Amino acid sequence: MDDHELVADHFAGVKVRWVASKIANPTQPGLYHPAQPERRFYRLTFHKRHRQLITDEYLPHVVRVGKEIRTRNRQRKLHTMWSHINFEHPATFETMGLDPAKKKDIIDDLVTFTESREFYSRIGKAWKRGYLLYGPPGTGKSTMIAAMANLLNYDVYDLELTAVKDNTELRKLLIETTSKSIIVIEDIDCSLDLTGQRKKNQNVGGGSSRVTLSGLLNFIDGLWSACGGERLIVFTTNYVEKLDPALIRRGRMDKHIELSYCSFEAFKVLARNYLKLDEEEGDDHPMFATVERLMKEMKITPADVAENLMPKSPLDDADTCLSRLILAMEEAKEAAEMEREVAAARKLVEEKEKKVVGMVNGSPENGVAPH
Repeated sequence: MDDHELVADHFAGVKVRWVASKIANPTQPGLYHPAQPERRFYRLTFHKRHRQLITDEYLPHVVRVGKEIRTRNRQRKLHTMWSHINFEHPATFETMGLDPAKKKDIIDDLVTFTESREFYSRIGKAWKRGYLLYGPPGTGKSTMIAAMANLLNYDVYDLELTAVKDNTELRKLLIETTSKSIIVIEDIDCSLDLTGQRKKNQNVGGGSSRVTLSGLLNFIDGLWSACGGERLIVFTTNYVEKLDPALIRRGRMDKHIELSYCSFEAFKVLARNYLKLDEEEGDDHPMFATVERLMKEMKITPADVAENLMPKSPLDDADTCLSRLILAMEEAKEAAEMEREVAAARKLVEEKEKKVVGMVNGSPENGVAPH
């Protein structure tokens, strides 16, 4: 509002008026606290018979709506150790190549979490939730994190464990995170030396890092993890079987989400987004049947599908891009079949070599004299 501007508002049938004002500041400036030349404020006027309604209901309503507007309009940030830049990743769940049923399940889970403050308080748990995203490279784990942040309007804290000096520094980083945020440790199988067989005082980072497994577990669900509230903790890994079960058990990583190879339903989402096909065109496109058949015969990641659907020139239309994808899938299928044949031949040779070695080392009773 501009100075002396008047704005009328209505609440529960009552009309109120807001006026923006300012007065000169009489406070003398100090050495460490220089005085501001003026004080700005808002004056609210209403009929005195509505005082209780205004103080008990209207003013809390104004504060609540103001917070909602500030949250909705704030710029998301991407933090690392914890300097930050504006978070401008465009990924959304609508653009992700993911099976629609799995996508809906994840969105419902996230939205339910944001609306569960009273529930967490009632059951005596910190208002946080852990997500483990696992699957082969190129299946959309990082994109999933960006989509989660954009859906919930959360900041992202990207934590590189190998750059953290020790458990104390890890705890300080946790304390400095804010509510409405996602704390991310990507490729945790590379950040951690965890194979399911824990060793005494085992470090989880490489180099000079002295972060321990117990320190990381306390980071996830210890006493300090309850500060702030409304936070997601997300781990990603290509090899979930390498992680210590204590790290990913339910209660720490509450929801395990496998992001695997591209399904036909996920492909249709990518095709509609990349090729600008509407839903009816996508379902009826003559090349889709070939793609569906090949997907049953070989594996391809969403990243590889997206790369082949990406137009390479202004002249590339939907048929050109789909033809390129089909060719890439056929070549990948042939390469996989050849690799299987080579592996089978190698295994056969190894078995024959073992038999020969066994005969060479056999006993005289078998008719073979030992060397």
